[in-house]
Amino acid sequence: MNNEITTYREHEGLSQGELAESVGVSRQTVNAIERDRYDPSLELAFKLAVYFDCRIEDLFQPDIEPVGE
Repeated sequence: MNNEITTYREHEGLSQGELAESVGVSRQTVNAIERDRYDPSLELAFKLAVYFDCRIEDLFQPDIEPVGE
């Protein structure tokens, strides 16, 4: 899943550790999400969207094929 976490985080002037603390995860989790090595849980995706005051779709773009084609 592609994501814009790094862009949003840097725009806010946050370190990975600061963002992690704000949403209740480890810095390693934020790093793994930013490097596309870990897809966050739905709960964490919502927390990140709330933190950045945006929609989940603004942060994450899934790599999925359209259904029914």
